[in-house]
Formats: sequence, structure tokens, C-alpha cells
Amino acid sequence: MSQNIEKHEFQSEAKQVLELMINSVYSNPDIFLRELISNASDALDKLRIESLSNTDLSDLVKDGEIRIEADKDSKTLTVSDNGIGMEREDLVSYLGTIARSGTKEFVKAMQEAASSKNGDLIGQFGVGFYSSFIAADKVTVETKKAGSDKSWIWESEGDGTYTISEGSRESNGTTITLHIKEMDKDNEASKDYLSEWTLRGIIKQYSDFVTYPIYLEDKSKEKKEDVKDEPVNSMKALWTRPENEVSEDEYKEFYRHLTHDWEDPMDRISYKAEGSSEFRALLYIPSRPPVDLFFQEGKHGVQLYIRRVFIMSDCRELIPEYLRFIKGVVDSEDLSLNISREILQQDRQTAMIKSSITRKVLDALKKMKADRPDEYKKFWQIFGMVLKEGIISDTKNREQIMKLCLLDSSKGEKTTLEEYVSRMADGQKNIYYITGGPVKNLEISPKIEGLKKKNIEVLLLGDAVDEIWVNHARKFNEYDFVSVSQEDIALPEGSEFENAEGKEELEKTGFISKLKESLANIVEDVKISTRLVDSPACFVQKGEPISPQMRNFFRSMGQDVPEEKKVLEVNPSHPLIKKIASETEKGNADVAEWANVLMGLAAICEGEPVEDGKKFTRLITKLLDK
Repeated sequence: MSQNIEKHEFQSEAKQVLELMINSVYSNPDIFLRELISNASDALDKLRIESLSNTDLSDLVKDGEIRIEADKDSKTLTVSDNGIGMEREDLVSYLGTIARSGTKEFVKAMQEAASSKNGDLIGQFGVGFYSSFIAADKVTVETKKAGSDKSWIWESEGDGTYTISEGSRESNGTTITLHIKEMDKDNEASKDYLSEWTLRGIIKQYSDFVTYPIYLEDKSKEKKEDVKDEPVNSMKALWTRPENEVSEDEYKEFYRHLTHDWEDPMDRISYKAEGSSEFRALLYIPSRPPVDLFFQEGKHGVQLYIRRVFIMSDCRELIPEYLRFIKGVVDSEDLSLNISREILQQDRQTAMIKSSITRKVLDALKKMKADRPDEYKKFWQIFGMVLKEGIISDTKNREQIMKLCLLDSSKGEKTTLEEYVSRMADGQKNIYYITGGPVKNLEISPKIEGLKKKNIEVLLLGDAVDEIWVNHARKFNEYDFVSVSQEDIALPEGSEFENAEGKEELEKTGFISKLKESLANIVEDVKISTRLVDSPACFVQKGEPISPQMRNFFRSMGQDVPEEKKVLEVNPSHPLIKKIASETEKGNADVAEWANVLMGLAAICEGEPVEDGKKFTRLITKLLDK
């Protein structure tokens, strides 16, 4: 081998750059091996592509492979490929990046990228290679460009200099030798990167779907001649294969491998996008909810791959929060990453992929709803509450999400908004709903008695999110959402509530005036109800209706809640109200006591606890005793 060794100096900031690479840029040291394998895979791809236009290289494109060898005796880890290789100029340009670009501006850009997690420096500077210094204190690269008659050796200890000399490699490709640092025994997170099991685990996690076989050899073990080499990686990236070439069993097995869920998925979505942003997606709708579905810090998102190389496991940036139950992989050809290849940039490309995936999932749900209604009902029972969050957050797809909703109804069966509209009475311009409690309480709420009598359908929105989305949406098509909890409800023409029976008699007794006087500091108003049919009393609200349950929710979140403007309505035709009014008029009943009883009854009808349970029980006992 020639002894003509050229020594080059990195510029003065080189050490600072390497320190940033090791300490700031990468959060997981294992990633150095992913980067080297990714580079090897790219070199094999490049050789294959160049051979298409250069017939002299066609004989070199045979069995592309990546070999990794761990030698505990020499404390070295070697990553080799038989790809395109590099010339001397390539070594200076690519591996001499810091020498060429190691200016203060480069350091500043890296510092900003490390702190803001925003900056696509990988493509500009090729810094992935320098992650080798996370695990090694010396790196040697021996390489030969395909079609060239010379090989070269690049070597550096990351100390501000590197050397280039002629090598003796005979075949095309690149071999990178890492002289592994001593393990930090005081650091529990420190790993042995010369351990076969450690290396095997990293390869399976990050490079399992790389197209080329990755072979691993532990040089400290004696190799048996009759044992055939087996690749560590599966190379089975199902999403890259045509659907008709993959069996349903293979798809299900991949889902289990991905999620560790023993149940088969409810649905599968395969998608290939071409054009300005090319990517493939293989997505699944689980049959049961993940345990962390409603945990803010839960593991939500899809697995992200770049050209079949694993980047991150829970990529939230590519799928909206309201579709967080979706599991699967997205593999992009050209997605922008920041310097660490760990955090996605929030750029136009990311937004396009997210929008495309969202549309595809919503279309799949629409198809399930139309073609497999029973299965869709099961989906809705499990994930409907999460999907409804999209009505609040995704204004672009709001209408489509609303059409996917299955909502409880006063008619009994669950209904879609389109079905509700198709059943509306002539002249009806509003969609009526009630919120604030479990559906079983809402369906017997006094507030909807009058509407049910008029055969007007009311949506029973029992989930906590319902009260929020219905106020965000405001309308469906041209129909306004109207809460039946508000004081005055505009009913369809010809369907107005009649003047309540017994209204005039009740007014003559002065009972309503006495109730108002007694409850002046507790309620906004007391009035005779026209909506009540079977119940003696209920609460309605002035202004924007906010249910007691939602008020409690906001308070638990530490938020200010507007003062509640509660109105007590009483039913003039109810026997209890008639009796109390009559006895009060005669002077045989205490208005203050009965006012508290009616307040308690109205609260119970709301599904709310009575404000003073002991006082209420004492009053009821006393009045029953009479």
C-alpha cells in the first residue's frame, strides 16, 4: 500500500461541530448504525441506477449486500457494502464536509438546528456519517469507486484532522471501520456496540425493511462452515409490494408485528401517492382501543420510514390527533427531515402527506359505513368519540366527519345527520339537540317532553366532546343546531308549544310571584313552562346553554366559566304544582320549603346532585309526613 498519506486539517470549529453531533443533535446514540446502513443502502441503489446508463457497470450489479462485523479483540465494528464506492474527490467532498463547510456559519446553523429542531442540513452537508463519532473515537473508511482502478483510505480521530491515502481494496464498495469507545460503566444507558445481540436489536428496529440483505458476524465466535449466512433484516416491506401479491394473512401478521395486538384489525388501508410528494402508506384500524387512546402523552401516530429506513415510531406530524387510533407505516421517498433525522420539519411537504392520509382514512370510513354498516357501528362505538374531535379541529374536513357521525336520537335508533334532516317536519329549519349527561338521562329529560309530543326529533349528545363540537360547527348544511336547554326555542311553524293547560289558574294564585321572591338570589327567573308534559319542573338557561357537566369539566381544567343564568320552569298542569299552588294560596304551605323541593327535583332531572342533600331529604320527609 502506498505510504503517500495526505494530511488535511478541519477548520477551527470542527471539534465544536462534532461535539454538537454527539451531544445535541441525536437523542438516541443507536442511530449511528442506522445512518451507516442507510448510506450503504444508498450506495447500492446508486450503483444499480448508474448501471442502467453505463453498461460497463452492469457486471458489478449482482448481489448487493451489507455486512456488519464486530471484533471484540480489536474493538472494531465494520460496516461494508459492494455499492458505488467513492473517488478521492468524493471523500474530500462528502467526508471532508467539515473541512469545506466548517465555518462559523455552519456551526451556527447546526446550533440553531439542534435547539429549534428545525433545519434540513442532512441533504446539504451529509452530516449523518459524523454520527459515527458517537460510538467511535476513530473512524477509517476504505473505498473504491465502481469502474475505477484506485482505492482510497480516509481516516480521522475527530480531533481536527483527517488523512487520505491510497488503499489496496480490489472490489467496488465501501468499508467503514469504527474503533469503538470504552463503555461507560457508570452510565446505565451505555450499550456494548460490539455485542451481537445489541447490534441485532438495532438492525431489526431501524433497518428491518432495507431492500438489501444485512449480514451480521461476531468475529469472536468461530464460524461453522456448514452454517449458511442468514440476513438479520426481513426485507419484507409489504407496503412496497402490489396488493395482489400480498395475502391477507401476511397483512394481518404484519399488523401483529407492528402493534403487538393479538386481534385482527378492523380494516386495512393501502395507499400509494405519486406526484409532487411520493410516499406509500399501509394503515390499519384496530378492533379495540389502545389503552392510551385518551392519554395526552400516549404513543399516538404512525411509524415513519424514509426509503424503507426506520426514522421514528410515533410520528404525530403525519396524522391528525382525531385519527390517533390509526396504526401503520408511512414510507416517503423525499420527506424533509431536520439535522437529526428524528423530528419532521413543518413544511409544505409534511402538510401534503398529512392531508392526503387524512382524506384516504375518511374515505375508507365512508366506504365502511356504506358497505359494512354493522362493522361501522362497532367502529363508531369504539372510536366515535375520538373522531368527533375532528369537527372541532379540522375545518377543511368538518362536513365529511359530520356525515360519518352516528348520533343517539329521541326516536330510539342511532341516526346520521343526513337521516335526521330527511325526517324533519315541513318548515323545520333547525336541528334540535340536548347535551349534558349520559344518553339514558337525556332521553327522559323533561326538556324534550314537549318536542317528543310534537313528534320533533331531538339528538341526544351524551359525550363530553359533543357540547364543544356542536357549538363549533353551528350548522349542518343550511340547518342550524339549536339546544333545547335554552329558554326560548324557535319551533317549526305550526308546531309551536300551546299555551299550557292551567296557566291562567296558576297565575291567579300568585304562586309564581312567590317562587320568584323566594328564589331571587338563586335563579335568574321563574316562569310557567309550555314545554313540560309529565314533569313538575326543570331548569333552562338564558343565553348560550352550557350544561352543568360541561361547567364542572371547565372548572376541573382551571378555566373560568361564565355565570350560570338558570331559569326554573314549572308545569302548570302537573298535579303536584296545582296542589302546592292551592295550599300556598290558602296559607297551608310554606313557599320557601316548596321552592327548595322544586329546585331539588329539577336538579335530579338534570342528573345533577342536589345542592344540599341533607336539607332536601329533611324537607321531603317533613312534607311526606304531612
